[in-house]
Amino acid sequence: MITIDQITSKILSGKAIIRFQDCDPYSHLNNGRYIDYFMNAREDQVWKDYDFNIYDYSRNTGLGWVVTQNQIAYVRPALLMEEVTIESQLIDTKLKFIHVEMRMYDAEKNLKSLLWAQFIHIDIRKGRSTEHGADLQAIFDAVCEPVEEKDFNERLKTLTKRVSSE
Repeated sequence: MITIDQITSKILSGKAIIRFQDCDPYSHLNNGRYIDYFMNAREDQVWKDYDFNIYDYSRNTGLGWVVTQNQIAYVRPALLMEEVTIESQLIDTKLKFIHVEMRMYDAEKNLKSLLWAQFIHIDIRKGRSTEHGADLQAIFDAVCEPVEEKDFNERLKTLTKRVSSE
């Protein structure tokens, strides 16, 4: 895992292509698959940009994260074989929780979808929540990039206004 002084970006980004098996009969990304695209992108980004593989972490420590809450908005359909950009950032961190915002954009930077996901840190063997260790919490504090809006719908309005005014 990287050290605090090695952090170069708080907003992570990657590309994905919308695949046939993930689409509905109208060639739109199925609403249930958006979360898969977001989660896969975040896992890849954290591994690539922060050298943190959550699966190695879980195998080696017996600790991990589970989702406690998702809020998602579908703004524009993601289409079959379309290349999308997925950005993610940690927007809040507490002793046991992390809150991640993920955004999907088309090539023209139009917002397609917004996801807020909250994760709780758990001891897998004991089946209960546990605090992040001091080293991990320090990294989270360093990469956290809070957003001004504390309400999901307000954040969605801000993002859709920003794109339409650019």
